[in-house]
Amino acid sequence: MKPIILQGHERSLTQIVFNSEGDLLFSASKDSVVNAWFTSNGERLGTFGGIKGDGGHNGSVWTVAVDSQSRFLITGAADNTMKLWEIATGKCLYTWEFLTAVKRVQWNEDDDTILSITEQRSGQPSIIRIYKINRDEPTLQTTTPITTMTLTGSKATVALWTPLSEYILTGHESGKIAKYDVKSGEEVNYTDESHKGEITDIQSSPDGTYFITSSKDKTARIFDSETLEEMKVFPTETPLNSACIAPLRPYVILGGGQDAMSVTTTSQRAGKFESRFWHKLFEEEVGRVKGHFGPINTLAVHPQGKAYASGAEDGFVRVHWFDETYFRSRPFGDLEPEVEV
Repeated sequence: MKPIILQGHERSLTQIVFNSEGDLLFSASKDSVVNAWFTSNGERLGTFGGIKGDGGHNGSVWTVAVDSQSRFLITGAADNTMKLWEIATGKCLYTWEFLTAVKRVQWNEDDDTILSITEQRSGQPSIIRIYKINRDEPTLQTTTPITTMTLTGSKATVALWTPLSEYILTGHESGKIAKYDVKSGEEVNYTDESHKGEITDIQSSPDGTYFITSSKDKTARIFDSETLEEMKVFPTETPLNSACIAPLRPYVILGGGQDAMSVTTTSQRAGKFESRFWHKLFEEEVGRVKGHFGPINTLAVHPQGKAYASGAEDGFVRVHWFDETYFRSRPFGDLEPEVEV
């Protein structure tokens, strides 16, 4: 797998996402810019922000989300704003302003509603807000959320819609995983017995029936979306920043690494800057892909399972297209089901 290396950020990556076709990748970074890339060849399609007066962010962009039609982009940043962009033109269509930074945004599956998490800081609580998006007249959005969830206790760091958009799954600084009803805004379920450190990422399985979390406690875990029951654990020896579930094959991909302050040697191995592939069912590590010169901050997998991408502290995004051997391998060994030809 020869990676395609995307060089378009001056500072570390915070989140990368594929669009629903997998032909575009969007990367957010601490340099206040979001880039759009063609995944087939690594060419840059365009930039959102970065030019004075174009309505861009004035601080680290923490989060990015693209709708299923690749028409609109939502970004959230450290300048206490959330922005709606038109992908075709790169225009900023609308800006929502808050009292604290926006740490995570996501579209629901109908593309008509978004969630945002604002940070708990300077006396402000951590708040999840749900907004209806006006797709017909995108420059006319409402500043009033349809649901506001003010969190008490540990702040939420990441969040995810469940299928049918009835609930939101959240990961918290304390390691707690919770489930909120979108209509009422009430917490309907939670578990704080699994992770012992901050939840750094949460990503859904292709069908949404389960999800994976990564944590500073050096583990990634798979949970049932309905019951929040822990199903699998993947223990590593380094803090994890991201985890995703590969479609088609029984693998999960984990990424992390000691931060720069904790790394005392220059060896890549010492810092653990590799993407790790684990067998989803057997809970065994099956391989690693190295290449980054800093901790991996964000991972994304192609929606059809043909590739994966990693973004790191070194400012680079690496897109890996899987070769044929990946799809031909027998991940279950002698237990491999017989395929009738």
